[in-house]
Amino acid sequence: MVERTIASMIRHEPLRFRAGDASLAGTLTLPDADARLPWAVLVPSWLPRSRDGGWDRAGHPGWFAEAAADEPLGLLARLADALAERGVASLRYDPRGCGESDGAWERTALFTRIDDARDAIGAMRSRRELDLRRTAIIGHGEGATIALSVAIGDPAIGAVGLIGAAGRSLRTILRRAVAERDRTGTDREHPIVGAIDRLSEELIERVERRETSLVVDVGGDRVSVDLAAWEQGFHTPGLALVTMLNRNVVLAHGTRDAWTDPDESRLLAATLSASGNDPVLQLADDAGHELSEGSDDVIGAFAGELVGRIVPRELPPVLMAIEQMGGGR
Repeated sequence: MVERTIASMIRHEPLRFRAGDASLAGTLTLPDADARLPWAVLVPSWLPRSRDGGWDRAGHPGWFAEAAADEPLGLLARLADALAERGVASLRYDPRGCGESDGAWERTALFTRIDDARDAIGAMRSRRELDLRRTAIIGHGEGATIALSVAIGDPAIGAVGLIGAAGRSLRTILRRAVAERDRTGTDREHPIVGAIDRLSEELIERVERRETSLVVDVGGDRVSVDLAAWEQGFHTPGLALVTMLNRNVVLAHGTRDAWTDPDESRLLAATLSASGNDPVLQLADDAGHELSEGSDDVIGAFAGELVGRIVPRELPPVLMAIEQMGGGR
């Protein structure tokens, strides 16, 4: 008898879906199963990212330094594999203007990215392989704010995963992160990171004056960045969002995160507990924002905790109808 490895029991399916006026590209990761699968949508962190969660070097080659030979897979790709090994499907996708998706990252508002995540979930609800009653959303960095915003309004989402999440205003997060990167030099090899950090105070001032754009020199390329996303981030703190959430929540944070201090996840966990939730907070010692240090153990622990919390939810009538039309497998 031929023994199949775990990897051979997982398939990765490229796909596209409509998100408002854009077509977004993604990957659906499906473990082998005879029944409908619990599933999660994975949302990446700040700045242009690929569906795998790493820097979008394909769509923005001049914005990032070349990948190191030993650079690990992006966080979301590693997480998708860890979930699949535990019997959970997942969708990860290129944000607007990144990878193979339509649009321009620098002209996409935060609220548009939230709507795109909602559309990603809606697109997956027609898939016969997926159990509509067992759904999760996982966000990394800015993606955590998006995940919280989507989960609040979607009663069918049973579990929320937050990695490197921010609790306070993006204004506070940006200033603290710039100071940390000044101290450590983390990610300063990337032209876009250096440019945003150099202009951070001007960016904040322009947002507070309600200006609409800022021209940023990224490695000699002058890029006009719409400030709507930043203004919306300033006024959409995670602490306010979690007070409206009553779900199973798992948080993970690297103790050496140069983008979001681990105190942010501690604040979120405390606020969730005060609101009647029972969150799990995992701190990864000596890990950064990408959780690449001790990757397998850290990602596996997070995935295992989240999988145990993807409980079946009662579906609203419209999703019950979709479920019945899809039939069983």
